[in-house]
Amino acid sequence: MNNEKINQEVNIKVDSVVLKGILTIPLNPIGLVVFAHGSGSSHLSPRNNYVASVLQENHLATLLFDLLTEDEDETYENRFNLELITDRLVMATEWAEKQEKLKDLPFGYFGASTGTPAALRAAIRLEDKIKAIVSRSGRPDLIGSEIAIVKQPVLFIVGGQDTVVKDLNTQSYDMIPGTKLILEIRGANHLFEEPGTLEQAAKAASDWFEQYLCP
Repeated sequence: MNNEKINQEVNIKVDSVVLKGILTIPLNPIGLVVFAHGSGSSHLSPRNNYVASVLQENHLATLLFDLLTEDEDETYENRFNLELITDRLVMATEWAEKQEKLKDLPFGYFGASTGTPAALRAAIRLEDKIKAIVSRSGRPDLIGSEIAIVKQPVLFIVGGQDTVVKDLNTQSYDMIPGTKLILEIRGANHLFEEPGTLEQAAKAASDWFEQYLCP
């Protein structure tokens, strides 16, 4: 497999702030996956970067970026401001649409933890632009009944030992009218730190995006 790819740091201007990120475009990309990380994390998240590397190996471009500036992140409440981080995700997606090498690609979202409800809400707002969503250890319950209007195919990846989040995902899953799947990774807890578990999650995410970004 040819591993040639473009890897660049980006500055995404939204409103009056600049959000830092990393855009990676492999050779002959088939789609772009925009990441929405959990509270207290950043575009440098080792778990999301590992998942991104697996997606890149399968010809998926990836955009990891900070939902908050460093100053904003110092205010704890901002990390859970769903309206704010959804707006940021939408604006970052619109920024990506304007990039010459990305504008004709189908887009998907990968959400983790509190990034999941932002990804779901942003997908509702952007409608047909977003073709597929993957959530790892997510909190889809945080958008409540809104989840019933999500149209995109959604994969919920949960850890078998993460019982609270697993139950919350099951409740949200039941409310989604369209294509959906819950994948339980046996032996995994919330952070997927157990040997082999994050690899399984990344492979499942890659398969989902390949199937639904370019059906």
